[in-house]
Amino acid sequence: MTQETKAVGVGARRRPRYRLETRALSYVLPSRGSLFPQLTGRKGGGRLLLRGVTCEARAGELVAIVGPSGAGKTTLLSVLAGSADPARVVAGEVLVNGRRMDAARFRRVSGYVPQDDALFPALTVEETLLYSARLRLRLRSASSSSGCAARARELMADLGLRHVASSRVASVSGGERRRVSIGADLVHDPAVLLLDEPTSGLDSGSALHIVKMLKDMAANSGKTVVLTIHQPGFRILELLDRVVLLADGAVRHHGPLALLDARLAASGHAIPPHVNVLEYAMEAIDALLITTRQDDSNDATPVATSSARRAVSYANPPSSEVRILASRFAKTVLRTPQLFAARMAQSVLAGLFLGSVFAGAADLQSRLGFFAFTLTYVLTSTTEALPVFLHERRVLDRETSRGAYRVSSYVVASALVYLPIPPRRGDPPLRAAPVYWLAGLAPDPDRFAYFSLVIWLAMLTANSFVACLSALAPNYIVGNSLVAGLVGCFFLFSGYFVASKHIPRYWVFMHYISLFKYPFEALVVNQYGGARGARECLADGGGFCVLDGAGLLRQQGMREGMRWTNLGVMLGFVVGYRVLCFAFLWFRCHRMRR
Repeated sequence: MTQETKAVGVGARRRPRYRLETRALSYVLPSRGSLFPQLTGRKGGGRLLLRGVTCEARAGELVAIVGPSGAGKTTLLSVLAGSADPARVVAGEVLVNGRRMDAARFRRVSGYVPQDDALFPALTVEETLLYSARLRLRLRSASSSSGCAARARELMADLGLRHVASSRVASVSGGERRRVSIGADLVHDPAVLLLDEPTSGLDSGSALHIVKMLKDMAANSGKTVVLTIHQPGFRILELLDRVVLLADGAVRHHGPLALLDARLAASGHAIPPHVNVLEYAMEAIDALLITTRQDDSNDATPVATSSARRAVSYANPPSSEVRILASRFAKTVLRTPQLFAARMAQSVLAGLFLGSVFAGAADLQSRLGFFAFTLTYVLTSTTEALPVFLHERRVLDRETSRGAYRVSSYVVASALVYLPIPPRRGDPPLRAAPVYWLAGLAPDPDRFAYFSLVIWLAMLTANSFVACLSALAPNYIVGNSLVAGLVGCFFLFSGYFVASKHIPRYWVFMHYISLFKYPFEALVVNQYGGARGARECLADGGGFCVLDGAGLLRQQGMREGMRWTNLGVMLGFVVGYRVLCFAFLWFRCHRMRR
């Protein structure tokens, strides 16, 4: 029994071994507007990325998928990983130990490392592996902490990462970061490991170290290891057991490099000095005929499959997932003290600036303008969270597709951390204190506290709104456009520019879903409601008051009870947008898993 087997607590049973195969597989990228892509290549039918691909990867072997750019390497790897869209497979099949792949089940016993790293840069190397272990391993609660820590230490030793264990991911080298990504998918000891360009962007020494590590892993533990690689050097080629050479989506060679060398020699090609056989083969690729190997293998353990959909099982109950994810979120957020210091300074300076602008401006128009601008500043400043949410969504897509945790646990943990985190709780009072007193608003302490509460809820509402759109938007450019456009619409229909009774009937709904309407009304009622605010004269008609606070509220259709009902509506927005965020993320992740 290997150390890896001990670490995951699977007992003394024999490790399952897997053989992956594709048989005459064709995979199409549909053209725009094409619902029924055809293999004929006619206009509107789509483009074939894979053409009749037949290949295999055996247990205990290191298999490399190679070929020029655009040959279909990444597409073939994603198909083998069970991550490609099955609807685009227009011919052929993918087999696991001779049986049709059950993609959802296969993803749980395999590890897939895409080319781009999706890691939290503020976490240390050891913490990254530890959190992955806590989410993926099935251990008894009494020994879970020590077992996960032992597994993380073991992986760091195997991957050569002990010397950077306490270093943050953002500060390690590219090769070390790639090894951290590999370790995060190795933590549950998968029987199959698939890696997309693990040596991309690395120097020759780092690339060789990673491939040698993968070779030892396959040979010593019986894993099936498949990787894509663009231009391997001599020393890396010596480590490969089998090569799948692709060109234009079709297999030109499948087998050991020695066989490729013999085929080139048999076709009359002499390999020049200082050029390895694979480089030369890629140059002379048109001279290679498509070949496949259909050798039988007896080293695979049969895997029962079924066409029926299995219920997804997770390593932890939902409560544990929320606790682990919340801890990871909190560490990530709290380890950016410079960000919090900047936010605090920004809040104080912005408050002083606004207060100095509106100091002494006690007329009604200035007060209403002050409320409107303050809310605009608060709501638009929260859009800075958009790139953070989009980065976390990449991590979510990757981890939930491999069955690490539930989407609902992610949404709850994110809300628990990003909404009430202590430094953010201190932000509204710091933002409100200087501007409130300088602008000469109602001096009662309870009204200042209510003003700060409204600002805080406005921030929470905007944060949930941005989180919801980040779950829906495909990228930052679209997401930023959506946030900016909708926030502008919310401001337009808030009631500040156009009274609700004058808004066209077909646009009235925008008034009631505006994020500005309810905090704006709450601030107005807070200032001009109550016994003191109602008596404040807002328009003097030559010795007598034409308009007081109570008259303004009646004129605008506001009432004292809105102080609390509007807060309730804002809380409803916070919860509602988080629920929508969950729905969008669940649909996205469910589609990826399917």
